[in-house]
Amino acid sequence: MNIIKASLLCLSLALARSPCLVVDAAGCQSVNQATIDLIEEFEGFVPRPAPDPIGLPTVGYGHLCKSKNCGEVTQKFPLTKASAEQLLRSDIVSFAKCLDADISDQVKLNPNQWGALVSWAFNVGCGNAKSSTLIKRLNTGENANTVVAQELPKWNKGGGRVLQGLVKRRAAEVKLFQDNVSGQAHPNCT
Repeated sequence: MNIIKASLLCLSLALARSPCLVVDAAGCQSVNQATIDLIEEFEGFVPRPAPDPIGLPTVGYGHLCKSKNCGEVTQKFPLTKASAEQLLRSDIVSFAKCLDADISDQVKLNPNQWGALVSWAFNVGCGNAKSSTLIKRLNTGENANTVVAQELPKWNKGGGRVLQGLVKRRAAEVKLFQDNVSGQAHPNCT
């Protein structure tokens, strides 16, 4: 199933208030609606390219512009909330892929746990996630709930200073991670 068809299916399921997890042959490359809602809440909707709290140009729900005026974004500005969510779902794939590569297959994560980590990686970047103590501790087999509760709150700085928005986001990610749901999102979707 290609990502566009999967996103449309996911959007229709979300409108029906059904759980949604987009899957492709490489494993879970997207996240459930609870994760999308969390990211949208903390990133905020930005219809036109504008600087984020540390001055980086973003648009939609946290899309980091790669070129001047976000020229890589194919949708017209101002974005609608629907087109911004489509862009977010597209962006999430690369963060899910890097986490999937960095987290051992011995670590079993349900859709909320997976989504909380994807939200965090989306915010801090794949390189920071990969080199983190959080990923190292998960991969050594420590209790995932303990690791996340201890490590995620440490990621509360932007531009070298504590940002209250990041403090709140990390708390929301920990809460989502610890909200047990059925299914498996890592290493293989069920």
